[in-house]
Amino acid sequence: MIRLSLHKFKRRLLSFSARVIEVIVVAAIVLAGGLGSSWYMVEAGSRLTTASFGPWMTWTSAARPDADPYTRAHFVKAGTLPVSTEVQRTFVARTDSAGDRLHSSCEYAVEGRVPKADWWSLAVFDDRGRLIPNAAERYAFTGQTLALSKPGMFAVILAREARPGNWLPTGGAGRLALTFNIADIRGPENEATIEPALPVIRKIKCR
Repeated sequence: MIRLSLHKFKRRLLSFSARVIEVIVVAAIVLAGGLGSSWYMVEAGSRLTTASFGPWMTWTSAARPDADPYTRAHFVKAGTLPVSTEVQRTFVARTDSAGDRLHSSCEYAVEGRVPKADWWSLAVFDDRGRLIPNAAERYAFTGQTLALSKPGMFAVILAREARPGNWLPTGGAGRLALTFNIADIRGPENEATIEPALPVIRKIKCR
């Protein structure tokens, strides 16, 4: 009788332990899923917080008073102070127009039409958002410092070594990030006006 009771106790104990483990596993999955989705929303955004045009991505409510928590958290995490999208739109590209990751081992031509805006700039950074050291101390071009390839058009070359024309040095930075800033866009701001203003990023060759 005692052995039978002990056997039942062991079975109940094992059953209880299995249920506890099941609850812990489910809770861990839910917690990991919640943390993972929150991380993704802060790091990469979603259709509710960002907009993409080819390789270019922008946070649509950056620095606005009504910015959502994920947008605010993104810039706090990045340690950057964005300009309000009511004044300036900042677009970031980490791939070329073919979808390949930007890397300093390759050369690129960044080509496009001059935006209909009062001010704009194109800059290159490493993958952590830092300026790339170079002897020429050249990090960006603006509409005022860039030479047009032909009326209304521009072209910038990204390469390790110096190139004629508008050249941005990439050194040995590894993965790259391009930023394209457009301030005080003239005319209605919508996809029909913004997308044509964003340049194409064309890979020329790789080492």
